[in-house]
Amino acid sequence: MVTVSDTKVTWLTQDAYDRLKHELDELIENRPVIAAKINASREEGDLKENGGYHAAREEQGQQEARIRHLQELLRTAKVGEPPANDGTAAPGMVLTVRYDGDDEEEQFLLATREEGGTGPMEVYSPDSPLGRALLGAKEGESREYELPNGGTQKVTLIKAVPYGG
Repeated sequence: MVTVSDTKVTWLTQDAYDRLKHELDELIENRPVIAAKINASREEGDLKENGGYHAAREEQGQQEARIRHLQELLRTAKVGEPPANDGTAAPGMVLTVRYDGDDEEEQFLLATREEGGTGPMEVYSPDSPLGRALLGAKEGESREYELPNGGTQKVTLIKAVPYGG
């Protein structure tokens, strides 16, 4: 995420933007289906004991919340090409890191949850403590960030490449 005059802007690839726009369009098209379910369930009688009615209302609430979230996200999204493949940590990059005191490397996507989609890769926000610490780091550079328990953790950026998927 890039902060521009206190407004959150989410960086999205064109593919991610198109995927989210398609999901939004489908949700909006599905509104009459949910409304019909609610009406059909309402006609079954006593609403206090009508599980179908309450389930349909719950589904409608979740769907409307997702519609509002997607509308806001797409309204403020910055669509562009993936970041440059220059070995610098930035949103949209797959980062390989090694934590101080640990021999194993960890790989994750530095992006918002929406950008990462539903892939198998772990996604860390650029606004997270780890994400903020690594933003702008070059391969081989070490940074420190604060842990929830108040301690600090040193992390070294091993590799940074644009996300391909």
